[in-house]
Amino acid sequence: MIQVVRAGALTTVQDLGRPGWAHLGVPRSGALDGPALRLANRLVGNAETAAGLEITLTGCRLRVTRTTTVAVTGAYGPLRVDGRAAGLGQPVAVPAGATVDIGAASHGVRRYLAVGGGIDVPPVLGSRSTDTLSGLGPAPLTDGDELPIGTAVPTPSTVHFTPGRPTPDVLRLAVRLGPRDDWFTTAAVGTLLSTPYTVSPVGNRVGARLAGARLTRARAGELPSEGIVLGAVQVPADGQPLVFLADHPTTGGYPVIAVVDDVAPLAQARPGTTVLFHGPQR
Repeated sequence: MIQVVRAGALTTVQDLGRPGWAHLGVPRSGALDGPALRLANRLVGNAETAAGLEITLTGCRLRVTRTTTVAVTGAYGPLRVDGRAAGLGQPVAVPAGATVDIGAASHGVRRYLAVGGGIDVPPVLGSRSTDTLSGLGPAPLTDGDELPIGTAVPTPSTVHFTPGRPTPDVLRLAVRLGPRDDWFTTAAVGTLLSTPYTVSPVGNRVGARLAGARLTRARAGELPSEGIVLGAVQVPADGQPLVFLADHPTTGGYPVIAVVDDVAPLAQARPGTTVLFHGPQR
């Protein structure tokens, strides 16, 4: 069992999400930085699909009631077990009754904790992920919550250490144009692919808002709601792009000018980070 001593600003249970239910209006959800969660699971010998914790910016404090192994990946920040500094990106043995302090992120935004056996909350539609938009899965953690731990696999991990991944100040994101790039002027499409944008402080698991040059429409009027996919770059009426992340709605009415191939880097992008879009050919 994991006891939550301090939940922090936003700590949620996440696995690789529940894709395939968009026709029922269910977002895919799952870890925003999927590679970081997969790595944490591998470090403790779990399947990559096991559920862990996604810890946002301010960190959290946990207590384990049984001897186990944990690993923390993703954003940089301190990690302490019963007050002693522990290594990031490697398996850490934790005795029963010990506290695990995942400190505030000093670089990046989201940290991932995997525990041997995984977080064993009941799955919903095949996933244990918290979906902050639809409310599926366990609620965001609060102080005093208790989380069950699954049975750890007897085979130890083949991954013992991984070097840190620095968080860049400039993200270069590959996009594919469409499906509604024809709703924008040629100049606007050129602006999207040539002008730096800045990550806004207004963002969450649903989407990352960007600020920069306004993208001007070639068409007036409203677009009937249509399906939205992960990474869709939607442009609301203010002309500022919004990139949809894991908890995105399944439909939307503003035109989508492009789709980002890989949104994982945005999971660790702090406000003020520069974003450059480019086509897949570059």
